[in-house]
Amino acid sequence: MRYSQQLGSRFMGMVRASGQIVFLFQDIVRCLFRYRIRLGLLLRQIDFIGGKSVPVVIITGSFIGAVFAAQTEFQFKDLGLSSGVGPVVAIAMCRELGPVLCALMIAGRVGSAMAAELATMKITEQIDALRALAVYPTEYLIVPRFIAMLVSMPILVGLAILCGIGAGYFVAVHVLQVPGVYYWNNTVKYTHAKDISIGLVKGFFFGIIILLVGCNKGLTASEGAEGVGLATTEAVVDSFIIILIANFFFTFLLNSILPS
Repeated sequence: MRYSQQLGSRFMGMVRASGQIVFLFQDIVRCLFRYRIRLGLLLRQIDFIGGKSVPVVIITGSFIGAVFAAQTEFQFKDLGLSSGVGPVVAIAMCRELGPVLCALMIAGRVGSAMAAELATMKITEQIDALRALAVYPTEYLIVPRFIAMLVSMPILVGLAILCGIGAGYFVAVHVLQVPGVYYWNNTVKYTHAKDISIGLVKGFFFGIIILLVGCNKGLTASEGAEGVGLATTEAVVDSFIIILIANFFFTFLLNSILPS
């Protein structure tokens, strides 16, 4: 009985959180058309979300591409398919590894920061102070982050893909002695614009997920320092889970609707 109650409580919590995220997204869209864009806050968020995430994305994309190229060559070498390493690495980075791993890193770095900052503002009544000053919190706190995330995520995903492909080429050609001409020619031949588009579109939607989950956890945090820590942890974990689940559905959906 106790287990059933806990399961039901968690299910209702998921339903409640889903509703809160939907209403938050609706509020953001309404503010986009109702209020002016605060350019200063927007540029600050682009720098925080995009500019300061570049080193993390470069390191992640490069080493994932390098490791994936090495593991692929180890398996393909016995089959005499070393010339196929390039397109396999490129397509995997474009469609899956680049957008998913970049989104997970951004969720850990940016989503947690958003949740912690908003939760701290909530428990210290700074959000109530904004309302007292006739400033709508969503317009002031969330909209600049939303636009900055939409601008930054596709660029970061593209950077991760580029670094992964470049690092994979370096490891395969210069370390494992795969013929560079075959590697590069096959990569260009079998990697299409659709592969790149899928990765960038995934990054766009993953950015929305990270922002909505992180901001919702911050705005609904419970009181006290424990509430801030719990909101931060839940923002990261929930973002990870939703990104991985959404990636499964995006894979089939985008593959069917995007032109070849």
